[in-house]
Amino acid sequence: MRTFMRKYFIYLLCILGFTTCKISYQFNGASIDYSIIKTMEIVDFQNQALRQYPPLLQVFNERLKDVYSRNTKLQFTSSNPDLELEGEITRYDLTPLAAGEDRISQQTRLTMDVRIRFRNNKNPAEDKEQTFSAYRDYSSSQMLDSVQDDLIKQLTEDIVDQIFNATMANW
Repeated sequence: MRTFMRKYFIYLLCILGFTTCKISYQFNGASIDYSIIKTMEIVDFQNQALRQYPPLLQVFNERLKDVYSRNTKLQFTSSNPDLELEGEITRYDLTPLAAGEDRISQQTRLTMDVRIRFRNNKNPAEDKEQTFSAYRDYSSSQMLDSVQDDLIKQLTEDIVDQIFNATMANW
């Protein structure tokens, strides 16, 4: 009986040990020396694409600021920031794809390009100007109006993640 109790006690300690230990890993891609870089300014992007969809700018700008605020400890300021990010949407257009037997497109591609200018006022060697692109295909049997909001959410998430990784991860 004593051996059983000893084994039971050891078993119980092991279970408690495993359930109370927690190892947590977090990787958001940010590689920032917060002793040097403390502030950032993100200027609202403008839409310079030929095709205009008014909700696009709001969705894009909000997502961009949200990603930086959630994944960094930077304070946002417009007064002498350590980092500056600005740019514009340069392309937002449709392209017919995959013509069927009746020569009518079966798929349509919505493409979005965003050009950025990133300045690191503490280390100008990290300054960059770059264009990011993403696209999503959808069935041509659907009207753009019925899928556009979902598509811009996906395109925005993709491009904002690309921008964040290009500006905050020093690979």
